[in-house]
Amino acid sequence: QLQLVESGGGLVQPGGSLRLSCVASGFTLDYYAIGWFRQAPGKEREGVSYISSTGGSTRYLDSVKGRFTISRDNAKNTVYLQMNSLKPEDTAAYYCAAMGGMHYYSLTPYDYDYWGQGTEVTVSS
Repeated sequence: QLQLVESGGGLVQPGGSLRLSCVASGFTLDYYAIGWFRQAPGKEREGVSYISSTGGSTRYLDSVKGRFTISRDNAKNTVYLQMNSLKPEDTAAYYCAAMGGMHYYSLTPYDYDYWGQGTEVTVSS
């Protein structure tokens, strides 16, 4: 059974940091590009970051550039999202997703095939 499990969310004050993890089970992530997405209440799901299967290429939503860093450790079948200088507007449920196709640099949810259940991030004082 193919499964992605996110962890690392929580409550953090503005300016704080969190590191999200996305672990795959039932398949190896080696051949999949991975995206991180988020969805705030009442808003559409938006792509936050992308990393290619090798980790050699990345892409970020403009509003998180310079604050978030995506990385992967294929030996651990895990992808990370390091989030620094968090803002209240970063509050959302965060999801990781694996792309089986060849949609390079995509931040479009439709292009992704396998999804985790999400982890909540709340940025508030």
